[in-house]
Amino acid sequence: MHDSLNNLSLINNKINEVVTNNQLKINPKVIAVTKTFPLNNIIPLLEKGHIHFGENKIQEAENKWSNVKKKYPNFLLHMLGNIQSNKVKKAVKLFDFIHSLDSEKLAIKINQYEKEFSKKVKVFIQVNIGEENQKSGISLKNLNNFYNYCSKELSINIIGLMCLPPINADPTKYFNILKEQSNNLNLPDLSMGMSSDYEKAILCGSTYLRIGTGIFGDRKIK
Repeated sequence: MHDSLNNLSLINNKINEVVTNNQLKINPKVIAVTKTFPLNNIIPLLEKGHIHFGENKIQEAENKWSNVKKKYPNFLLHMLGNIQSNKVKKAVKLFDFIHSLDSEKLAIKINQYEKEFSKKVKVFIQVNIGEENQKSGISLKNLNNFYNYCSKELSINIIGLMCLPPINADPTKYFNILKEQSNNLNLPDLSMGMSSDYEKAILCGSTYLRIGTGIFGDRKIK
């Protein structure tokens, strides 16, 4: 069995165990984060029917995935990284989900290209949960207004919130804050949890887990 398949199987078992043991009413989905990994690492997962895959860079995603859609029409591609203004058109065209909506400017462009392509992308608002200067994301105090603007004025399909907790902090505190915000806005989904903390994220209600190294092993390049 291919390593990545074996790893994914172990992760899925762990998720089921956490959900069952804690009687959670969620069904968390694993996004296999494939940045820097070539298609030959990824195809075994597609062949086995895994459908959620994530990339951080538009260019890499375009090169890697453009032709895959033809052979595996059911798979869903998630944009996890920051999107530069000049790449929004490609992002809307290529991706089914965007996890990194972090500014009004980006929201306007997403709306513009959705109309152009007659396509609706499922979008997460990225929240700067630790109020860290070096990280992008909407601050907690602006979240309500930003959500209303995106969903009501621009009719963007906001399905949830996403966060990257501060490094070296206990993520549970931040996951709980995001869950509370999500409940306030009555949103169905939460994108939180990575290879190192996905079990904690599940306990806090995450519905999309972004797992790369846990499935594919360590990346050779950053």
